[in-house]
Amino acid sequence: MRYEGPIYRPPSEADSLLIQATVGCPHNKCTFCMIYKNGPRFRIRPVSDIMEDMDSASKSYGSNVKTLFFPAGNTIAMKTDDLAAICIYARKVFPHLERITVYGSSQYIHKKGRDGLNQLAEAGLNRIHVGLESGNDDVLRHVKKGVDAKRQIEAGQWVVAAGIELSLYVVLGLGGQLLTDSHADSTANALNQINPDFIRLRTFVPKTNTPILDEIESGKFKMLGPHGIIKETQRLVRQLKVTSYLASDHYTNYIDLHGRLPESQSKILEQIKAAAQLPESQFRPFFIGDQ
Repeated sequence: MRYEGPIYRPPSEADSLLIQATVGCPHNKCTFCMIYKNGPRFRIRPVSDIMEDMDSASKSYGSNVKTLFFPAGNTIAMKTDDLAAICIYARKVFPHLERITVYGSSQYIHKKGRDGLNQLAEAGLNRIHVGLESGNDDVLRHVKKGVDAKRQIEAGQWVVAAGIELSLYVVLGLGGQLLTDSHADSTANALNQINPDFIRLRTFVPKTNTPILDEIESGKFKMLGPHGIIKETQRLVRQLKVTSYLASDHYTNYIDLHGRLPESQSKILEQIKAAAQLPESQFRPFFIGDQ
């Protein structure tokens, strides 16, 4: 098996076989992300190479692989026929596969359209991990996400309608102090319209060599502290009217929250309320990330 450039996978794919399908990210303009800023440039690996790597993996791990993840940062950008082909081949090589997963941004999912997503579902793609980040257009423009809320909502709805599991990531604090309320409100609205299978919360941490860190250091962007993040989380969760599984399962977060909505909503809000009473000194310190 061959790997090129940074290889990341969601925490929920910790036990998955990783077969690289793409290199880098085709957008690579988000001001808060530094993963691919120093390269390599985005490219799609030849289907034959991807299939060869699956053959190699089957010799090393056998045919009993249960979950497979195709890195890198935006594999949904592959041509639909090619992505479908490697999904079909994966299920041939690994007949016991229960899940095939990729990363995909809303703008590239939207380009696939309903028909493309239906084709991928039929080929065996089970789940897409998507960085929603925010449902607020001002926030999305500021961080140069490359897509507006309307297209994010449509893309999410199409994934759900195709029968592909959708795992959406929300970045708490991405609107800073200025847009915290509108970030929470608009994001809750987007999530309610999409009703994804999973909502995964992440807390904004500035990264080295990113434009948004320059804004923080110049005073242009004012970050939320622990209490501000907790308040924003509370405002967001209160407005959710979904049947999603909510998870705050990341080292960046100040509190650990898990539960199926709406059944666990009251319990989660009680946890948030309790955390809000703690002094900020009890939470993790501020840090600048390097990955």
